[in-house]
Amino acid sequence: MRQLTLLALLALLVVPWPLTAADDSGTLTVATRHVPPFAIKGEDGSWHGISIELWRAVADRLGLESRFQEMGLKEMLTAVERKEVDAAVAALTITSEREKQMDFTHPFLITGLGIAVPIGSAGWLAVIQRFVSPAFFKVTAALLGLLLLVGILVWFFEQRHNAQFGGTPTEGIGSGLWWSAVTMTTVGYGDKAPQSLGGRVVALVWMFASIIIISSFTAAIATALTVGELGGKVQGKEDLARARIATVADSTSAKYLTDEHIDFRTKPDLQGALDALARGTVDAVVYDAPIMRYQIRQQFIDQLRVLPGSFERQDYGFALPSESPHRESINQSLLESLCDPALEDLLIRFLGKTD
Repeated sequence: MRQLTLLALLALLVVPWPLTAADDSGTLTVATRHVPPFAIKGEDGSWHGISIELWRAVADRLGLESRFQEMGLKEMLTAVERKEVDAAVAALTITSEREKQMDFTHPFLITGLGIAVPIGSAGWLAVIQRFVSPAFFKVTAALLGLLLLVGILVWFFEQRHNAQFGGTPTEGIGSGLWWSAVTMTTVGYGDKAPQSLGGRVVALVWMFASIIIISSFTAAIATALTVGELGGKVQGKEDLARARIATVADSTSAKYLTDEHIDFRTKPDLQGALDALARGTVDAVVYDAPIMRYQIRQQFIDQLRVLPGSFERQDYGFALPSESPHRESINQSLLESLCDPALEDLLIRFLGKTD
């Protein structure tokens, strides 16, 4: 009898206690926090969102009950690490640093950082804005300067030999400017033509050069008036370095911009960053693409948009305590959910159809 008692005590010492925080009824304690569209707390205290609804689908397959407990991000991760909760379900990205302290399920959403920009104005207003822009005036001024230079050269050679370029210097240079303009545009009125050897050499060079110049100028104007350019000055991450950028302080996007040596302004939250973009005080906002898409769909649908594609890959998953006994079964159920068309419907419902 004593031997059996000693064996029982020894077994209690050797066999580990349960590693999770499930209560006596078998209900799992799940940490979460309000971060739309992944986890949204309703006015009645209920929870929904991409992560919440996907977790419920996984748990239902396994016959598990869940009790959600709201926490801050750091508090939530600490609770998982200390095995005070059974899981953390929110907008959690899988990183190497976090993987050292806890386990993660398979990713249920693979995305990245996105860029939000204003919706470009369309129609004649946008065209007019381009034609009165400083960049357009600079190109036009440069072209006029070149025409004037060629006109002066022609006048210099023709002033003593050709009455068409005679008169005062102002009149002669004006005639040379007129000639260089009609020659470049191939209008060719024929009212003025060089007669001296020097003037004809200038004319010959200018005729061939004009073909290249007018083609380049036309291409530049066409590019400036394309739909993409009308949409704004930021068309991708390669444009970020020369634009006014905003993001959320202490975020993954802030770290990315810092690492890339891109100047940016910080806002306390995404709402503040998008408000600044809508007001026009910044040119773009860099942040988690799915979160921005949801926020814009809710409040800025007619003002802002997220550019197609993403960068700086981010994998979203559920966090579990290390050596969680539920990890394998949750992963199997999650894989089944990922193959379910209902997941695509869930993503479209919160994020809309992505480009």
